[in-house]
Amino acid sequence: MHIHHRAVRVAATVLVGTLFAAGCSSSSGGKKSEEGGTNASAGKASTPRMTVALITHAAPGDTFWDLIRKGAQAAAAKDNVKLVYSSDPNAGNQANLVQNAIDQKVDGIALTAAKPDAMKAVAAKAKAAGIPVVGFNSGLDDWKRLGMLEYFGQDENIAGQAFGRRLNDLGAKHALCVVQEQGQVALQARCAGLKKGFNGKTDTLYVNGTDMPSVKSTLTAKLQQDSTIDQVVTLGAPFALTAVQSVKDASSKAKVATFDLSKDLVNAVQDGSVEFAVDQQPYLQGYLAVDALWLYRTNGNFSGGGSAPVLTGPAFVTKDNVDTVAKFAANGTR
Repeated sequence: MHIHHRAVRVAATVLVGTLFAAGCSSSSGGKKSEEGGTNASAGKASTPRMTVALITHAAPGDTFWDLIRKGAQAAAAKDNVKLVYSSDPNAGNQANLVQNAIDQKVDGIALTAAKPDAMKAVAAKAKAAGIPVVGFNSGLDDWKRLGMLEYFGQDENIAGQAFGRRLNDLGAKHALCVVQEQGQVALQARCAGLKKGFNGKTDTLYVNGTDMPSVKSTLTAKLQQDSTIDQVVTLGAPFALTAVQSVKDASSKAKVATFDLSKDLVNAVQDGSVEFAVDQQPYLQGYLAVDALWLYRTNGNFSGGGSAPVLTGPAFVTKDNVDTVAKFAANGTR
């Protein structure tokens, strides 16, 4: 399992620690919005203005991406970067957004590769046009194959294994991994890792993540059908909060734990309705992706020697440490 990641993970932990105290609004189907950086650091007047396109697979209304975008905006403000954000959950449409950025001759592209094969051709076109591309959030196993300069994110399989081991410690026996988007590589890796690390039985339930009432009804029905499920594992904060309601509606004794954070999810960990969450630090991912492109252009720097990713997680948020995270969540950066 990518043994070289272990050393990188230690280095990334040091980096994350230094940024912890500092800390995605998703646009709909390809709609773009621009945020110009402001002069927020000394000596920036001599820093060349550059344009970076941040292109994700975010679904409309998924607040996870607010955090990534806020991190990217903070880096853009510091670095005198004009940030152009666009998103589309459809892989083909996302590829078209990358092509648009290439046509606009941006200075750098930060890209999520949730469905890597759809990004292969446009990533190659960007490279041919002399536009550096960094990956973040999704596509850890494919970023080098796609010709990206760097990658910032979580090893989802390792995170899943750690999640499974924590469930072992909590005494769970039958876990249900709820996947909100079939075919999304990061989500699939989480469930695969969970199954590897968990000693009990693991089932997978696919739901339509863009239709939360459907998620709730599908999960409730599953819990009613199988009373042996004692652990619901969701792959995003909004789905964990819905799962809490499904557990109640199904009169199930299952507990809920999740990947990813939000302000409401932090509150749920505080009140005990959600056991714990895995934090991949999306704010940090957005920040590092933009900052890396600025550093590469202004000083030729790139992390990991171009051969290893910078890992931003996993970090566990539990009742023991959630109060520390809560103050940052209240500010919208965790």
